Amino acid sequence: MKRIGVFTSGGDAPGMNAAIRAVVRTGVAAGLEVVGIRSGYEGMIAGDLIPLGPRDVANTLQRGGTMLFTARSKEFLTPEGRAKAAANLRTAGVEGLVCIGGDGSYRGALKLMQEHDIPVVGAPGTIDNDLYGSDYTIGFDTAVNIALDAIDRIRDTAASHSRVFFIEVMGRHAGFIALEVGIAGGAEVIVLPEDPVDPSVCAEVIRDSSRKGKRSSIVVVAEGGYPGGAQGLAEAVKTRSGIEPKVTVLGHIQRGGSPTAMDRVLASRLGAAGVEALLAGKRGVAVGQINDEIALTPLEEAVQQRKDINRLKYKLAQVLAL
Repeated sequence: MKRIGVFTSGGDAPGMNAAIRAVVRTGVAAGLEVVGIRSGYEGMIAGDLIPLGPRDVANTLQRGGTMLFTARSKEFLTPEGRAKAAANLRTAGVEGLVCIGGDGSYRGALKLMQEHDIPVVGAPGTIDNDLYGSDYTIGFDTAVNIALDAIDRIRDTAASHSRVFFIEVMGRHAGFIALEVGIAGGAEVIVLPEDPVDPSVCAEVIRDSSRKGKRSSIVVVAEGGYPGGAQGLAEAVKTRSGIEPKVTVLGHIQRGGSPTAMDRVLASRLGAAGVEALLAGKRGVAVGQINDEIALTPLEEAVQQRKDINRLKYKLAQVLAL
């Protein structure tokens, strides 16, 4: 193997640049040429490939977003689109790929390998932390800390005015961010897609908190935790209890910004591990970190297996909210 490609796909996540940097520098150190594919699968189809060396990725470790950009590609969902992408890779002499992205990115990489025999390795880049095969995904820790900073600020206002705030964090299908930030932010209620909440129960918890002498309450809601998200749940609770909650939707601020030290180190380890896996002849696998060790998981397993929240943490959150 003489030349490999690296690209980012799907939603951006803080730490993607650190992963790109690690792929480039690990590849060059091993005697490989590295090319970057801009705008994910869309750029692969368009032939938007650029050579990358150690200096090209200098001063990127601390930057959020992705220097290679990202996009969603409808054309890549078709066999014709994937064939065009594979032809461009072969023309450019690319013999292996490191794909940094989430579930959809993994599925695309797997299709490309199965249909066109191009070796691919996935690295988990998503703030949702929902990919099987790694304890943590690139960007998750940063997203949690950004959300936590916002919740700490909102709690100051909530306590000053004796109010109830419903705060929506990202997580359409997975509640990892909501659970982590809910514990760290001392939320009275945490609402997850994995454990649907009854608005009447939520209202009673808030009333009980008030009876215990709490001047304010924070309800952290994953965007997929209730129909209509935090706004939908707040309205349902108001209807049942007369409580007048305030709603804050944090949205895309959780994706941007400089990655935390944890995300920089994780991304660096996984980017390097992706190159090492290709050099070892591995294909169709995802690199991950499990119990602080690098682990390889077949891509098919990574996209088929569901990663559950930590149920012990969830139970702890309920105890600590007393």
